[in-house]
Amino acid sequence: MLYYLFEWLDKTVDFPGAGVFQYISFRAGMAIVISLIITAFFGNKLISFLRRKQVGETVRDLGLQGQKEKEGTPTMGGLIIIAGILIPVLLLNKLDNIYIILMIFTTLWLGMFGFMDDYIKVFRKRKEGMSGKTKIIGQVILGLVVGCTLYFSNDVVIKDFNQFHPTVTEVVDQPNCADQTKDIPGIEASKSTKTTIPFVKNNELDYSIIISWMGDNAANWTFLIFIPIVILIITAVSNGANLTDGMDGLATSNAAVIGATLAGLAWVSGNIIFADYLNIMYIPNVGEMVIFGAAFVGSCIGFMWYNSYPAQVFMGDTGSLTIGGIIAVFAIIIRKELLLPLLCGIFLIESLSVIMQVSYFKYTKKKYGEGRRIFMMSPLHHHYQKKGIPEPKIVQRFLIIAIGLAVLTIVTLKLR
Repeated sequence: MLYYLFEWLDKTVDFPGAGVFQYISFRAGMAIVISLIITAFFGNKLISFLRRKQVGETVRDLGLQGQKEKEGTPTMGGLIIIAGILIPVLLLNKLDNIYIILMIFTTLWLGMFGFMDDYIKVFRKRKEGMSGKTKIIGQVILGLVVGCTLYFSNDVVIKDFNQFHPTVTEVVDQPNCADQTKDIPGIEASKSTKTTIPFVKNNELDYSIIISWMGDNAANWTFLIFIPIVILIITAVSNGANLTDGMDGLATSNAAVIGATLAGLAWVSGNIIFADYLNIMYIPNVGEMVIFGAAFVGSCIGFMWYNSYPAQVFMGDTGSLTIGGIIAVFAIIIRKELLLPLLCGIFLIESLSVIMQVSYFKYTKKKYGEGRRIFMMSPLHHHYQKKGIPEPKIVQRFLIIAIGLAVLTIVTLKLR
């Protein structure tokens, strides 16, 4: 909204300084500041409200150190994160951008499902919350919406540098080109199912190759591959974030690092100069995602003010399902989804630890008559907690690993 106001002031009355809102870098910085202010103010108010209403977490006795102290801590804190994302986005983004519309829908959709899950746990006194099938259905519906939009919408295109004849230095003279997503003459926009693949020379994979065996018209049926992949990624990352949310500040700190990395990747993907230098896809209009990413990072950092050990509030499924879905859809939009196993390595390991534990327990119970375990407890962070490592140290070490994985993710752009 502020973007459109200052655009009008700049064009109509030549208001001094109004043109600065045309720059993505300025709006991204403002998004972080506004998000931090909102989370600081709204977070304190929400925590006080939740305490008055006795909306506290019911913690199962798992024999973990410090577990009893967490009983009754307010939950549904994910509302703080959602507010910290949506308000700056609505104020600073171009709201007619197809990518921003998808991100807003993702935030509201998974936020609604997460809120319903927390509501059932707290007010209906059902510790298991919403059924797993219902959550999966919600994630599948989101995947269908995102997949169909990205595949069929004419607003979702890439531009091929091979069709671009002027040199990049000739383009720099265009106003705001180095900071703002613009249409660059000489580059033809085209629909494409290409994505970024790490450690490969050309750094690109076209999903249509997977069904090339179907014949000359195989590319027309690529949606049969693309949409299920989108659904799988959204479901996996969203549930991975949900499983990681088991310690104070663990999921939030990891999400902040991942969000900052994705925002940086969106910046270079939507900037003709950086995209040319790194030899990656140039995606028109994706620069707006930098502002969304900045708001996301700001809200996660702001939420950590209250969620760091010892936590004053838990995000609940309202937050964990939402941040996981946001990360997945963000990566798919900027065509970096195949980097997620590396970038979201903590989420992946946490999910695998649960899958391995449950599968091995069932296998050994069937074969030997008693279930055996690989880990002392899953998800993995509880395994280390059972070994006597203090919770803050586990969170900090996982954060260090997440930062290392983020650096490696960025490095893959040049390692081919």
